[in-house]
Amino acid sequence: MLAPRQRVHTITTRSAIEIDRFLGGGGQGEVYQARMGQGQVALKWYYPASATPEQRKALAALVESGAPSDKFLWPIELCEEKGLPGFGYVMPLRDARFRGVVDLFFRRSEPDLRILALLCLNLADTFLQLHAKGLCYRDISHGNVFFDERTGEVLICDCDNVGVTGSSYTGVTGTSGYSAPEIERHEAMPSTYTDLHSLAVLMFKVLMLHHPLEGVRETAIKCFDLPAREKLYGWDPLFIFDPQDRSNKPDIRYHHAVIHHWEIYPQFLRDLFTRAFTVGLRDPQNGRVRESEWRAAMARLRDAVFYCSCGVENFYDGDSVKDGRVPACWSCKQEPRLPPRLRVGRHLVMLNHDTRLYPHHLRDDRLYDFSAPLAEVTRHPTDPGRWGIKNLSNDAWNLVLADGTQKPVEPGRSLPLVSGSKVKFGAVEGEIRV
Repeated sequence: MLAPRQRVHTITTRSAIEIDRFLGGGGQGEVYQARMGQGQVALKWYYPASATPEQRKALAALVESGAPSDKFLWPIELCEEKGLPGFGYVMPLRDARFRGVVDLFFRRSEPDLRILALLCLNLADTFLQLHAKGLCYRDISHGNVFFDERTGEVLICDCDNVGVTGSSYTGVTGTSGYSAPEIERHEAMPSTYTDLHSLAVLMFKVLMLHHPLEGVRETAIKCFDLPAREKLYGWDPLFIFDPQDRSNKPDIRYHHAVIHHWEIYPQFLRDLFTRAFTVGLRDPQNGRVRESEWRAAMARLRDAVFYCSCGVENFYDGDSVKDGRVPACWSCKQEPRLPPRLRVGRHLVMLNHDTRLYPHHLRDDRLYDFSAPLAEVTRHPTDPGRWGIKNLSNDAWNLVLADGTQKPVEPGRSLPLVSGSKVKFGAVEGEIRV
């Protein structure tokens, strides 16, 4: 609809937006890379059929409210141009380091398990901030989420989907397969509760590389048309790992990947997914897993990663350890040797050779803050067989050995990994187990 070097103007400030290049199109309109002043932005321009008064009013409300966080590519200003049908809006341009979540499903991106856990934690935290403003996203799916495979950071696009939770405006209601059962049945409007279902589906697919409701029932469908989708996702949804009803269990011939991944993850995470797709399917308001629960679980999951001697990542699940024996490695099938552990506050952190501790771990007032490490596991400079925790913070710690001896650990110094010793990281205390 727009050509390179063509200009449109913002409605409020009358700033000129000059088109650079076409980025892509969708059901509502087209997106362009453009220049606004000295910076680059993205411009979405609606098709005439989508440029309704209702959509314009909804966009104006989003601009006025402002983004819940910088993780949303949020509408900044509305745009129009005399003689050009429709209207549009400008939003931040997505940084090139972010790639689509769909790349995970096709193995075009294979980050480590800690990054996947952090990705899911950030998803839960980002949508919690949206929901706290009384808004719902309406269309959480793999098509609207981008991530940095090095850091686990997320970006949410298509924020013109956002509306007041439970609103009667029906511009966007979701993507089939991600939409809550009550949406698939046309019995409810998008809300925080329907977002919670979509979020759980997305995280399940990120971690398990499979849809939580697609078991043997899906493989039996001959024509995957609208009635079939509505039955599978809306009228008769059933979790593939439902402990009470195995009639939609995964088929080993087609679903070996999800069977394999499900067995790798610790029980506390499987319990949350089971709740989300059993009770949560039937009771949206009371049964669905909240964002805060997902955040806590994903933080715990990240800390539980350790390496087997064969080199692959495993999860330490204290609840599954019986008689002191750790479950066999999923890859080599041997019992792995555990690295030292640090119990600090509510966290149990596996002290791998590359483990870092963050404000999230060492400061009670910095919940889910992974911005910069405050400590890292390090090897002794002259004795490769000795490991310690290096103080990267600006504050001194206090090491208390098992015999009661106390030693200060100044910034830049390291403490040894001695079983039973305790470390006072300011207001938080940790205990080392080897």
